[in-house]
Amino acid sequence: MTEAKTATLYRMALPDHLCPSGQKAKWLLESEGFTVEDHRLLTREETDAFKAEHGVATTPQAWIGVERIGGYTDLRKHFGRKVIEKGATTYQPVIALFAMTALMALAAAWVATGQAVSVLAAEWFVSFSMCGLAYLKLRDVESFSTMFLNYDLLARRWVPYGYIYPFAEGLAGVLMTAHVLDIVSIPVALFIGTIGAVSVFKAVYVDKRELKCACVGGDSNVPLGFVSLTENLFMIGMALWMLFKPAMMMG
Repeated sequence: MTEAKTATLYRMALPDHLCPSGQKAKWLLESEGFTVEDHRLLTREETDAFKAEHGVATTPQAWIGVERIGGYTDLRKHFGRKVIEKGATTYQPVIALFAMTALMALAAAWVATGQAVSVLAAEWFVSFSMCGLAYLKLRDVESFSTMFLNYDLLARRWVPYGYIYPFAEGLAGVLMTAHVLDIVSIPVALFIGTIGAVSVFKAVYVDKRELKCACVGGDSNVPLGFVSLTENLFMIGMALWMLFKPAMMMG
């Protein structure tokens, strides 16, 4: 008979604050098959006394047997689960955005034409992605423009361009989604996409600089490189497609 696994957890549970990390720690231990001896610290005084007694700065704190593992992040490491450290580089935001815009494009094309996989779906994938990336920049234009100045060639010569860029990208994305005012969307996407592609290529592949990409906003931990280059190449490709599409369809 397998001996039951037990763990001891101390977590803060004040009347006005139930610690989220404590809840996650309890769930994680239980998901790993542990019976949790759950100790709730119900007041600030009780919490401070616990920290002082055990010489720790934060709660929750978990023990497995007599070994103190630590907080929620420490538990994840202990069980071999993925941990993204604060400030660490990650492609997760970009992967999530492109996955969602791809699914949105397929769903919208299905409703519009009865076919999910189509030219329209591909067009909408690019235009939806442009809108999504513009939104992430527009959440904090000031932070975006500051990060953008690290590598964009035009913004470094004319600072206001860093503030204009996300609005221009969003405008082009919306117009391309609606397939209207090509006379506006095509030059805008071609202009900002070309400058962006040249800027990224120079910074990363010529100057060999290691920078964070502003493509998903000013708080980004995405490394500058192929993601931002892909964003700009998407815009260039979409602009050229919209420009030559009538002739190609007629041909």
